[in-house]
Amino acid sequence: MRALTLAATLLLLAGCTRHQPSALDAVRARGELRVVTLNLPTCYYFGAQGTEGLEFELANRFASQLGVKLTMYPVTNERAMQDELAAGRADIAAASLSDSPDWQRVGDAAVPYANIPQLVVYQRSGVRPRETLQLESARLAVRAGSPQERILEKLRRTVAPTLQWVQTAPSSADPIEDVDSGGADYAITDAREFSFARHLYPNVLVGFALPDTRPVQWIVRKSATGLLEAVDQFFGGLAQSGELTQLVQSATGDTRRFEYEESREFQTHVADRLPRYRSWFEEAAAQVGIDWRLLAAIGYQESKWDPRAASDEGAQGLMMLTANTAQAMGIKDRNDPQQSIFAGAHYLAQVREMIPDRVPEPDRTWLTIAAYNVGFGHLEDARIITQALGKDPDSWTSVREQLPLLAQGRWYTRAKRGYARGWEPVQFVDRIQRFLTLLEWQPGEATPARTAPAAASQAAAPATTARVMP
Repeated sequence: MRALTLAATLLLLAGCTRHQPSALDAVRARGELRVVTLNLPTCYYFGAQGTEGLEFELANRFASQLGVKLTMYPVTNERAMQDELAAGRADIAAASLSDSPDWQRVGDAAVPYANIPQLVVYQRSGVRPRETLQLESARLAVRAGSPQERILEKLRRTVAPTLQWVQTAPSSADPIEDVDSGGADYAITDAREFSFARHLYPNVLVGFALPDTRPVQWIVRKSATGLLEAVDQFFGGLAQSGELTQLVQSATGDTRRFEYEESREFQTHVADRLPRYRSWFEEAAAQVGIDWRLLAAIGYQESKWDPRAASDEGAQGLMMLTANTAQAMGIKDRNDPQQSIFAGAHYLAQVREMIPDRVPEPDRTWLTIAAYNVGFGHLEDARIITQALGKDPDSWTSVREQLPLLAQGRWYTRAKRGYARGWEPVQFVDRIQRFLTLLEWQPGEATPARTAPAAASQAAAPATTARVMP
């Protein structure tokens, strides 16, 4: 009888095990996919127009495919990500990761979705490295415990037995910053990371690429077989359609052309000018409901944050206000930086109110900035021309193409407000976007809190740095 009872119990337990919902079923039943990440330009960051980054774009598509909402939240480092998976607070870790023994303890690696070249970088004034053996006698910086360090360990075992390097602790400065400051001769970095970092450290150049690339993949929490299979199928579909290649290529820091001299000058001004005015940018932007970095980018384009700046047309001050605009905004001294910043913010908000509410973001922001530069009337003329040509007048991309027509006689003679140097607002918006991106990438720039599982509220606090790092 005892044997029959034991057998029946075992069968019952086996049946219960077979009917337990899979991890994928649990995600769908919950209606939420929880993804832990890092606050990096290559992965996830909060830009002026909302959340951005390749891993966010991928996770958002995957959640949509599953029919659930995405909860994606950053933590401070890979160890904290591993803790989230181990505790079951996150379903997936996504942060340009490579499988390793540490990850294997807490999760299962999906099929790699990309292979990233590994670059040896050096300071512009230094000796350019051209081969692996040159690294053996140099001061080489690499982040402790990073995939790059594992690549160096492999090189030491195979082709460079005397290879040595200095480990940069995970919480300290980026190895590229060590090269920039002269603390190291060379550093190893991902090509994708360097596409962002080179604008922050314009004195650092690429020497050569190591022979091994680095595979990047998502890590799914342990025993979540169904979810792992769904992830692999998701990436397989993206790769087959060609969308994955497009997403990876577009999610770099090289989508716009950055000049070396201008990048270097910008970084200098971020260090010696921006701190004087940042609190005013933040306060003024909060009053009108925009990202302070957008307001600061406009200020930099207008004056390079110089309160004594003046133009031949009579504009003055940090935000380069005309006398009429200053009077309309109620300020008395255009050269007072605080008055100029607050007046510029409120003027921008007034222009924004003129843009139809139906215009979606980020188009509404770019149309606002174009109007801020050329005048709302001229922008409206360009939108009318855009519509007349069968294009979308609510799309910045479409209006951007037609704005230069305001300088052509056959168009401006029919426009209500007449001639305008229509190429100037296009260049103005391009440069604002460029400076905004550089501000978003600044080391130490915090990301606003994102929604995170309640049980992970402490671990899921926003990372305190947007530094490029593995």
